[in-house]
Amino acid sequence: MLTDGRIVAIKKSKKVDESQIEQFINEVVILSQINHRNVVKLLGCCLETEVPLLVYEFIPCGTLFHHIHDQSDNMSCTWNNRLRIGTEVAGALSYLHSAASTPIYHRDVKSTNILLDDKYRAKVSDFGTSRSIAVDKTHLTTAVHGTFGYLDPEYYQSSQFTEKSDVYSFGVVLVELLTGKEPIFLLRPGEQRSLATYFLTSIEENRLFEILDAQVVKEGEKVEVEAVAYLAKRCLNLNGKKRPTMKEVTMELEGLRISKGQVFVQETHEEVECFIRQPSNLWDTGSTSTRYGSLENSVGLPLDDKPLLHNTSSYSC
Repeated sequence: MLTDGRIVAIKKSKKVDESQIEQFINEVVILSQINHRNVVKLLGCCLETEVPLLVYEFIPCGTLFHHIHDQSDNMSCTWNNRLRIGTEVAGALSYLHSAASTPIYHRDVKSTNILLDDKYRAKVSDFGTSRSIAVDKTHLTTAVHGTFGYLDPEYYQSSQFTEKSDVYSFGVVLVELLTGKEPIFLLRPGEQRSLATYFLTSIEENRLFEILDAQVVKEGEKVEVEAVAYLAKRCLNLNGKKRPTMKEVTMELEGLRISKGQVFVQETHEEVECFIRQPSNLWDTGSTSTRYGSLENSVGLPLDDKPLLHNTSSYSC
């Protein structure tokens, strides 16, 4: 707790190591360029102590990984929350790639690096291995770094990290949200499987709805879930050039959420109108709701160039 009463989080290096200090300094440099509602805020740092310290805003509800994979925590993982969180993370990455002062590649996108605040809003964190890149450059040539299960196969083979490498990692996070499975999981005792490979194979074999999380199947509209699944498939394309950009991903996810909101407003309006016109039928059980519009017309809706997200509903932690 600071003297003004604010609760903060302290990130402390586990050991005195030059590479760790370099990562901490890099994180300060990167975060000083970023101002986005879905990126964790760096409040201060101390690099003069034996072990470097970084001071962040405190994000109270833990990681997205915990909320997806902890079976006892179903309240936070409704379909609406999953879709909104995916949209918020996509918007943050789109901002890093195309709207920050210089393009920034995160390089370690995964569900453990996505924090959730007290209203379950996503906050992308951990920029220790992130890199700024000159506007006229398309890739970084580096020693391969990343997390098994999220690592772009193209980057692994070439050592060239592009913005599409972040897109691949985000695709894995989308699949986690859809299936509730970890990026590397046990299919059978002693047999480990890559979630990305398992997901792509299941789509090819027309078994998508067999591998989805039960809550997704129960709550999600089929056309909506399929749209997110096929977006994830495009993000996981082994050819990076064929993957969408994070801006395109954000536009598609925002389009789905806007379409969903329009349907809700239309249904609510109809129910109110029916109630006013037919007060004597107050106890009728027939539905007056009608769905409007199609996914094809909604996913391509134009957005403002700034990848800042629309205000979302509040959720209790």
